[in-house]
Amino acid sequence: METEPLLAASYLFFYLAATPSLWSTSIGIVGLLVCSALISGSEVAFFSLNDNDLKNLEEEKTKASNRIVDLLKTPRYLLATILISNNFVNIAIVILSYFLLQGLLPEGTIAAWSAKLLELFPILQRAVSSESATYLLDLTITTGVATFILVLFGEVAPKVYANLNKIQLAKFMALPLLILRRAFKWFSSVLVNGVGLVEHRLAHRAKSKMSKEEIDEAINLTLSEQANSEREVDILRSIVQFGNVPVKHIMCSRVDVIALPIETPYQDLLSVIRDSGYSRIPVYEGDLDHVTGILYAKDLIGHLKEESTFEWQQLIRTSVMFVPEAKKIDDLLREFQKKRTHMAIVVDEYGGSAGLVTLEDIMEEIIGDIRDEFDNEVEVEYRQIDEHTYEFEGKTLLNDFCRVIGVDTTTFDSARGESDSLAGMILQITGKFPRKNDVIRLGKYKFKVTGMSKRRIEYIRVSLPEK
Repeated sequence: METEPLLAASYLFFYLAATPSLWSTSIGIVGLLVCSALISGSEVAFFSLNDNDLKNLEEEKTKASNRIVDLLKTPRYLLATILISNNFVNIAIVILSYFLLQGLLPEGTIAAWSAKLLELFPILQRAVSSESATYLLDLTITTGVATFILVLFGEVAPKVYANLNKIQLAKFMALPLLILRRAFKWFSSVLVNGVGLVEHRLAHRAKSKMSKEEIDEAINLTLSEQANSEREVDILRSIVQFGNVPVKHIMCSRVDVIALPIETPYQDLLSVIRDSGYSRIPVYEGDLDHVTGILYAKDLIGHLKEESTFEWQQLIRTSVMFVPEAKKIDDLLREFQKKRTHMAIVVDEYGGSAGLVTLEDIMEEIIGDIRDEFDNEVEVEYRQIDEHTYEFEGKTLLNDFCRVIGVDTTTFDSARGESDSLAGMILQITGKFPRKNDVIRLGKYKFKVTGMSKRRIEYIRVSLPEK
């Protein structure tokens, strides 16, 4: 039994020796397998070289090391050369394997095997003819045998070897690959340029922005399983919305800006600074549309004991930053960082002062209200009547209103129009000044005007939908 494989191998050897064409075909297949192994292994050898290996090769200054460095200067062309060469070799192996198989098997063997298969599986007789079955079986055997040999001896084994001996194999294959690169220069150029075009299109698609709904869904899927994740969800959603929020939505409106006329007496100035608690106060000439500078409270520290005639105007910093209402707050943040300032005057389309925005306002848009030891008053004036009912000041910004009632800041985007405050949204919906106790419905939300003056809505009671 042990001598049977040896006898079979001897028979095959003498059969090939007696048939010159089969013998040369077999030698050709073996030679091509060696080439396939070397080319496949060189792919791993070259592209697994690290920075330290390349540095050592550059210091060697030998012909082989210089060739390796030269090849890796254009890695895409090197890879294209390897792939093209390997494919040509593999195709040649499959073709020679077909002829070898035809020569080794007696004539009619494949046809007999296919007839036997058709007898074993009658259902196949309805799908294919005997000639087609013979052709398919012949193709399957040839492809299967060639694929097994190529994967084992042309891919797996050489790549394992190359991983362990990358420097030696790279040096050995450097010259052949340089020759092949020149030989396939035109073919490689077409392949590299084609891949570059596909890569450009894929990169363009990858850069396209996801919709807000998709990002919100991703945030929910990521954090829904975590306990106490509401805060993280709010912050992540604020970051998503960050680039779309205009300055107008977060600024302190003109009527609420604490500013000083330039002719204000010194003692009155100190009183305003003490009462407001602000560290920066805009200064204007005539009215707020003509802001001339910013007064920093810290600049007054060395002048607290001055007389009432002290000319505090000399301390005004005239480098005032003006920004339009429509400016996005992510752009404003970058501008604040670049100019190293914390405050800007917001101007409307006519150049008049619409309000004031600070770095703190931008930060609060992401992480919520920032409270320090000097903030004694609640910035958002509201009263919670019960679990589903609140009362807000009409001037409350819509973004702050949404945070208090616990909804997304985009909930009322369809109704707010150009308005920034809760009262502004009510005026946008009604198109006129409502009367006291008027009720305005917006979807599942109910707004009741509970306080009115001649010129503005003072208080609004909001009834939330029950969960």
